[in-house]
Amino acid sequence: MVQKIGPQYLGEGKCELRVWAPLLKEISLRLISDSEKVLPLVKDEYGFFSLSVDKVRPWDKYYYRLNNSLDRPDPVSHFQPEGVMGPSCIVDHSAFKWQDKNWHGLTTDKMIIYELHVGTFTKEGTFQGVISKLPHLRELGINAVEIMPVAQFPGVRNWGYDGVYPFAVQNSYGGPDGLKKLVNECHKLNISVILDVVYNHLGPEGNFHSEFMPCFTDKYKTPWGKAINFDDMHSAGVRNFFIQNALYWFEYYHIDALRLDAIHGIFDMSAKHILKELSEEVMEFSRLNGRKRYLIAESDLNDVRVIKPYSEGGYGLDAQWSDDFHHCLHTLLTKEKQGYYQDFGSLEQLVKAIKEGFVYSWEYSKYRKRYHGSSSADIPASRFVVFSQNHDQIGNRMKGERLTALVSFAALKVSAGSVLLSSNIPLLFMGEEFGEDAPFLYFVSFHDAQLIEAVREGRKREFASFEWPGEPDDPFNRNSFLKSKLQWNKLGEEKRGALLDFYKRLIQIRNDNPAVRLTDKETLKITFNEKDKILSMVREYEQVGIFIIVNFNKETAIVLSEIEGDWHKILDSSDTKWLGPGSKLPQTLNKGLKLAMAPLSLAVFQKKP
Repeated sequence: MVQKIGPQYLGEGKCELRVWAPLLKEISLRLISDSEKVLPLVKDEYGFFSLSVDKVRPWDKYYYRLNNSLDRPDPVSHFQPEGVMGPSCIVDHSAFKWQDKNWHGLTTDKMIIYELHVGTFTKEGTFQGVISKLPHLRELGINAVEIMPVAQFPGVRNWGYDGVYPFAVQNSYGGPDGLKKLVNECHKLNISVILDVVYNHLGPEGNFHSEFMPCFTDKYKTPWGKAINFDDMHSAGVRNFFIQNALYWFEYYHIDALRLDAIHGIFDMSAKHILKELSEEVMEFSRLNGRKRYLIAESDLNDVRVIKPYSEGGYGLDAQWSDDFHHCLHTLLTKEKQGYYQDFGSLEQLVKAIKEGFVYSWEYSKYRKRYHGSSSADIPASRFVVFSQNHDQIGNRMKGERLTALVSFAALKVSAGSVLLSSNIPLLFMGEEFGEDAPFLYFVSFHDAQLIEAVREGRKREFASFEWPGEPDDPFNRNSFLKSKLQWNKLGEEKRGALLDFYKRLIQIRNDNPAVRLTDKETLKITFNEKDKILSMVREYEQVGIFIIVNFNKETAIVLSEIEGDWHKILDSSDTKWLGPGSKLPQTLNKGLKLAMAPLSLAVFQKKP
């Protein structure tokens, strides 16, 4: 049974506090206000300590005093105004005046997602800075913003995956009200908000959770630190902690969906996996609140249980990121074969990713040196999020290079079309729509010298299998952070403007033609020529159709048209309008017509009644 935890400000100076600490004997509230108070909490038989207190005010600061000795921040703190080592803060969530009562949400199959990092998205590096760019995103055609983690992390620079206080909104970004204002403005513009959350580990610096509860287990290991205890002794309270966190974002911040980071680092041998329990609780929350909330996984498992419904033995999550699609597209365009890219590179694999989802469905992986994956052939296309770039695939390169630095302008357009015209949920990474060439580097601002050095060495080891030359940028150096900021001042350059308009046109096509988004795999007709690197797809929905043809080759290819009907060209990436060499394709298609596809180009034909 899910039990409420954390501080609950009730108004009129009243506040209830509840924290789970089954192994502690005593906890007191040390309230820091005009006159300090130390008040004992009462422990129940399940290990929950609670207290009702009067004469407190919103933004009053406090610590918990453990066993009359140590003062620690609240592990369920809603705000850490002085960072991870400072006091926690009372937040009156009812004080914020929401203006999104007419917002009813967006189903995942309708989403066009834009992933961003608050600190580097704008010069300001704040929630308010993101708000200032919402008109740009709306004009582009974006209807879902995915925010990298905002849970309080050490210092002021971090990707967010070193968050220590899962319920507290990062102080340097704008705190609780800043995030609420951003969500409120998004909803007013009919933009969904997806928040990235981390349930596989907690950040190392300022992490006092184990002093309250048996939060971690030695049974498993993760690349980022101790594994969360989801199945060992006292795991019920730990499971409750993270389920409550998910519901907290939905309830108090009106978040529409959560992206669950690296669930392959969530270990649970229980009869009911934590992800299934989480999914059930979110479903119940959605039912009680009259609007569906969504869970989207990042998974390296290629395990269909993640996204299969309960009735088929699955965990019931709504969608997951598709790394296989990315790797197929990336290797076709870059020809890279280092690291995990050695498992990819053929057009046939991309076709499988398009038709099924997973490329590795119990095939042997040279990189993993084992068989990997399960078949997703019967999973709807709308359960996969696809992309050509994201924070991981860029930031975990030695130099943080975006696709802009790796391929030609023509290839960037092919990449954009492959993602945005897929039947999956498309995701863009901030700046890709105008060909941003600033890197996205890894950066931290820890204070512990040993931890900083461990991060430096860890990054070097991560890059070993890729055999990239040179040395990585120092994650602790502030310049690594500053170099990663988007260069909005360059948006007026010709190539950037043309690429931005190209993205807008692709999104317009996606919105206008229902056949593009059709998730029924049986209606997809796809052919490919591995030798010439030509791929063509046809989808028809009622009397509307879409025909997409892509040349992944760097040479002109002659393709024989096999399609019948009345098809009209609506886009050719080789057109001079998109700074291409000029289109040689006809305006209408006839069966048997020879088509001259320009090198690295994409064309779209449409059939309408």
